[in-house]
Amino acid sequence: MSNVKRYMMKATTITCVATALLLFFIIYPNSAFARYASIVIDADTGRVLHATNPDTRNYPASLTKMMTLYLVFEAIESGQLKLKQRLPVSARASGMTPSKLGVKRGESITVETIIMALVTKSANDAAVVVAEYLGGTEAKFARIMTKKARAIGMRRTSFRNASGLPNRRQLSTARDMALLAKKLVQNFPQQYRYFSRQRYSFRGKEYKNHNTLLITYPGTDGIKTGYIRASGFNLAASVSRNGRRLIGVVFGGRTAKSRDQHMAIILERGFRKSSTITTKPAALPRKRSTTVASRSKSAAAPRPQPAPTRKLSSWQTYPTPTTSLVAEEWAIQVGAYQKIEPARLVLRQAIARIPKLTKNTRISISPFTAGNTLMYRARLIGLSSASARKACKRLERRKIPCVAIASRGLTASQSSQHQTAAQHR
Repeated sequence: MSNVKRYMMKATTITCVATALLLFFIIYPNSAFARYASIVIDADTGRVLHATNPDTRNYPASLTKMMTLYLVFEAIESGQLKLKQRLPVSARASGMTPSKLGVKRGESITVETIIMALVTKSANDAAVVVAEYLGGTEAKFARIMTKKARAIGMRRTSFRNASGLPNRRQLSTARDMALLAKKLVQNFPQQYRYFSRQRYSFRGKEYKNHNTLLITYPGTDGIKTGYIRASGFNLAASVSRNGRRLIGVVFGGRTAKSRDQHMAIILERGFRKSSTITTKPAALPRKRSTTVASRSKSAAAPRPQPAPTRKLSSWQTYPTPTTSLVAEEWAIQVGAYQKIEPARLVLRQAIARIPKLTKNTRISISPFTAGNTLMYRARLIGLSSASARKACKRLERRKIPCVAIASRGLTASQSSQHQTAAQHR
C-alpha cells in the first residue's frame, strides 16, 4: 500500500471521528457539564464538613426554584404579594413543559398554590406565573434572580429562567446552592415550613413531594430536588438533629434513589464530623464588630427587672451575635416582620398560647435586612432542644408559624442583655 493511500485512510478515519464527536455535541450539547459535585455544611457556622467539586459549575435544574421561592418569600414579607392573592396565567405559562399543574391561559392561581406547587410538584407553569408577575417577563425575572444571587454571595451562579429547564447559560455550584438553602432557612423561617410538606392537593389531584428524604432520612425538613438530562439527579437537603442543622447538596446523581442514598451517606459523615468540632462564632464585618464593641463599652450595666410579667411597651430590639457563645441554648422563631409592632404582637400571642413552656424565656426582636428591606425577627430564647420543638408543635397547631433554632449564634453578652432586660414570668 502506497504512502498516499495510507494518508488518505488516516485522513478519512480522523474525519469520521471528528464528525461523530461533532454530532454528539450537537445532539447532547450539555453533556460535558453533567458531572458529580457535592457539599455538606453546618448551617449555623457555614463550616464545610464535606466537599467534592463544590465550585464546579453545573446545571441546577429545578434547584433553580429555590431562588424563585426566595424572591417570592421576600415579596410576601415586603407586602408585594399576599398568600391569598391570585395571579394570572399567561399563554406562555400555560404552555410550559412538564412537570406542571396544567393551568390554562386566562385562569388565576393563588400565591400559596404557587408556593406549594413549586415545593412538591416542581411545577414549571407555576414558576412562570410568579416570574411574570414579579418581573414583567420571565427573562427580566431571571436577571433579578441573578442579581439576588450575587447579593447573597452566590458568586458562580447565573439564572436564565425561573424553572430550571435546560439553558446552557443557567449554571450554579454545589457551594452556591448550599448557601441559598442556608439563607432560606435563616431568613424565612415562617415560609420555610412549606418545604416540609409531603403532599399537596390541587383541583382533586394529589401531588407528592419529590424529596423522599422527608420520609426516609430522620431530621430532614426540606429542601428541593431537580432533574434534567444534562444535570443528572440533583438534591439540596436540610437536616436538623441534636441541635445541629446540616445542609447537603448533590449534583449529578445517576438515579433519584442512588442520589438519595449518597446524600444520606455524606450527611451521616457530616454529623459525625460536626460532633467532634467545637463550634466557633462566624467572623463579622469589622465595621459591625467595632460598633457593637463600642456600644458594650459605653453602655451602663442593665438594671435587673422585677419578677412580675413585663409590659410589652418596654420590649426592645437587640443586635445580632458578637463574641463568646452561650452553650446548649435554643430559641423559637415565630416570624420576621417589616415593623416591630407585628413582631411584638406575635410574641405576645405565642406566650399566651404556651405560658408554661415560655415562662422563663427571653424576648428577642432583632433587625436584619432582606434585600433592601429592614426586617425584624421575633424570637423567644432560653429553651432546651426538646422544649423548643415541643413549643413549635403546639404553636403550629394554633396556626402560629414556628421554627426551633439552636441559638449557638447568640453571644454571652447578648444573652445577658436579654436575661436582664427582657425576661418575663
